[in-house]
Amino acid sequence: MKLSIVKIGGNVIDFPEKLEEFITIFAKLPGPKVLVHGGGIMASRFGENLGIMPEMVDGRRITDKDTLDIVTMVYAGLINKNLVAKLQSSKVNAIGLTGADGNLIQSVKRPVKGIDYGYVGDIQKVNVDFLSPLLQGGMVPVLNAITHDKKGQLLNTNADSVASAVATSLAKDHLVDLYFCFNKLGVLVDEKNEQSIIPLINEDIYGELRKENVIHSGMIPKLDNAFDALGKGVQRVWIGKAENLAMAFKGKLAGTIIEKQRYDLY
Repeated sequence: MKLSIVKIGGNVIDFPEKLEEFITIFAKLPGPKVLVHGGGIMASRFGENLGIMPEMVDGRRITDKDTLDIVTMVYAGLINKNLVAKLQSSKVNAIGLTGADGNLIQSVKRPVKGIDYGYVGDIQKVNVDFLSPLLQGGMVPVLNAITHDKKGQLLNTNADSVASAVATSLAKDHLVDLYFCFNKLGVLVDEKNEQSIIPLINEDIYGELRKENVIHSGMIPKLDNAFDALGKGVQRVWIGKAENLAMAFKGKLAGTIIEKQRYDLY
């Protein structure tokens, strides 16, 4: 079975017109699919309104107890159910899930190694036996970035990591493509110049771009997850703007393709 895993973040969720456009595009994608979402922009805004300022390290959120409460309410509640409702209005039979539902995504609290990330989860296992029947039954799972440790503790987990883990787990028995939608046309040489898109990136090029600090901050975990997914059986990884998702699905570039193998630029 051919599957599509699509991840969106606050750059889509936080803007009603962009979200409506995305819902229309996503609803028309043929075949079984999974939507994964974050929502860090909205979570940060809610936290700031309560006097809790976000703290980030290399694109990852430090999650204390108060922050965990906020991201759980925003991700698993407000955003997730809003997405499900919008998809249902587009005749997509969506179901919203956290990692705790059906023991879908089990994580462990990230160990402290120089930086204490707090209640942040590192994914250990995806329950494919729970997820696959939903897809086979025509359901479209909408997954948020809250996982659990099976000991009663919820954990904030990077949404890109959730998308990658779900994609690689399903790739053991299916052909899986992974799409990361974010606020740029693709990976850029100059983040201020939308025309400086890098159409293809492999591991060697990625290493050089990191050394030169062309790729930094939140793009690092995104590309780390992309390469991890390719190494575990995912067919293709794409990074680009949500409005170009339909083009990417049809095999047109319209963004950055991540490749594990070497290729000849010329």
